[in-house]
Amino acid sequence: MRGVVGAGTLATGFRCDFGQRTTTIFQQATARLRYFTMATMVEEAMPTATTAPKKAKLHGRAFYESIGSPKYMLAPMVDQSEFAWRMLSRSFMPERHKRAILAYTPMFHARLFSETQKYRDQHFQPTHPTTGAAWLDGNPAIDRPLFVQFCANDPQHLLSAAKKVEAYCDAVDLNLGCPQGIAKKGKYGSFLQEDQELIFRLINTLHENLDIPVTAKIRILDTKEATLAYAQNVLRAGASILTVHGRRREQKGHLTGLADWQMIRFLRDNLPKETVLFANGNILEYDDIERCLEATGADGVMSAEGNLSNPGIFAPHPPVGEEPVDYWRGKDGKGGWRVDAVFRRYLDILHEYVRGEKPPARRPLFVPGMDIKWLEEDPVVIPATGASSDRKKSDVTSPNYSALQAHMFHLLRHFVSKHHDVRDALARARLGEIEQFEAIYRLVERKVAEGLLEYERTDGKCVEDPEAEAKLRQQAEEDPETSAPAVLQCKRPWWVVQPIIRPLPKEAMVKGAVQLSKKDKKRMAAAAEAAGKEGETNGDAKRVKGDNGLKVDAAANSTVQNGDAAAVDVPPVAAATEDLEKKTAFQSSELVSG
Repeated sequence: MRGVVGAGTLATGFRCDFGQRTTTIFQQATARLRYFTMATMVEEAMPTATTAPKKAKLHGRAFYESIGSPKYMLAPMVDQSEFAWRMLSRSFMPERHKRAILAYTPMFHARLFSETQKYRDQHFQPTHPTTGAAWLDGNPAIDRPLFVQFCANDPQHLLSAAKKVEAYCDAVDLNLGCPQGIAKKGKYGSFLQEDQELIFRLINTLHENLDIPVTAKIRILDTKEATLAYAQNVLRAGASILTVHGRRREQKGHLTGLADWQMIRFLRDNLPKETVLFANGNILEYDDIERCLEATGADGVMSAEGNLSNPGIFAPHPPVGEEPVDYWRGKDGKGGWRVDAVFRRYLDILHEYVRGEKPPARRPLFVPGMDIKWLEEDPVVIPATGASSDRKKSDVTSPNYSALQAHMFHLLRHFVSKHHDVRDALARARLGEIEQFEAIYRLVERKVAEGLLEYERTDGKCVEDPEAEAKLRQQAEEDPETSAPAVLQCKRPWWVVQPIIRPLPKEAMVKGAVQLSKKDKKRMAAAAEAAGKEGETNGDAKRVKGDNGLKVDAAANSTVQNGDAAAVDVPPVAAATEDLEKKTAFQSSELVSG
């Protein structure tokens, strides 16, 4: 064997002569390499069942339009915006309009999600555990558009978590609004708002490294200028959509108060016109959605607690005379979805999608005039825990079951205030015991039927309370800062889903629903005393602000007596907040929505 020198050497490499057969080794190797390279290129270019062609990444308004420009947003709520609830909320929309609801997953902890398989399995179920097929969360056929929300304070943890979900959602959202104590302890949610540089890095890391867009949800700050600068930072980092909760971080629990729509309007008017902006706050019923859109100029409206009280909040009211059987309308013209119908629909979704089985046979929804013999049957018996023969392991580990009890307490809040046996049965129900909830449904179904019959029998008088209504009207006339008008507007019979109206912070103070700590009582007393002295000097009543941000009236009738605040305009917003929420006469809400 000899080397061939010259131009041919570069083209053919080495040549082997074996008698009459001359083989060019390099030519054959080159041909084989060229064949396999082309085959690989063709194979990679061909779409498969598991790998679809990569789409161009859209941003901002182009992305928003690509998902149908939805104007209804189901808020991210910790342990309460899971798949089954999203399906329930969409089910009230006509089939052609179901994608008009953009839904968010519950808030997930980015580090736990990225590092722990068990955490992922218990919170996010995009593929079936045995077949690997598209299943629940983010299923393109039934659960889109969908944004997955994370809380985080480390860009790499956030990116690692986001990479695990980007194939199953339309965007990843960063929670910058959670106001709860656990967020403060973990330094995430609204407790990142003092670190704008970190916020930029979190969002920009996703923007630069994900195949899908990143979005963010924030709360407003104390001033318009600070809030605008905050929003600009989020957008500059690469967020495609900005959701603004019109409340400050301190507005939570019984100090929630009203959201500031004018602050959101200020952002709308001062951010670039192409900015996609969602508004969040003050959405109690369907009519509030249009009012919010008009007041804020936002592209869409997000609902959290309003949706929990009424999952059909995004569906327009049916025309008079065209109500489906599950929508009740009273003699005063006011109506809403029946609690038994919503409960039934929710259970059916769990059976069909989560358990993969046909829902149990049910009797038609009762309306007066139908046969009532079934009401005379033996009373409903709630099965004992563990009595169910078909209980599955997934019934305990699925996020769709862990949320069930909390959802029903929220949905039936007004119902159980009258029917304590249902309240007690719900309290005793255990995770994964679907038959217990089926029995509770039958109990609710029976009581709704009895309520409807009594309503017809009394010509509607059974749900009237003239004395209470007169008191509310008087309260509304005397005090512009009261929740009375909302209560009057939203009040429905107990068999209809309806919002839970929180008393405004000032009302909660007066009623003793929240109490100041001794430390803050002293601060208020000192502030009132100082203001009183200043008022004596100036001859005028003035407004003063204590160290903790609490405004008090400095007039003579606004002094603090026996340690109680006599007149309070706005609640404390700093050190006193946690103390104020500890004592309450109202049912507390553990809802966490960033």
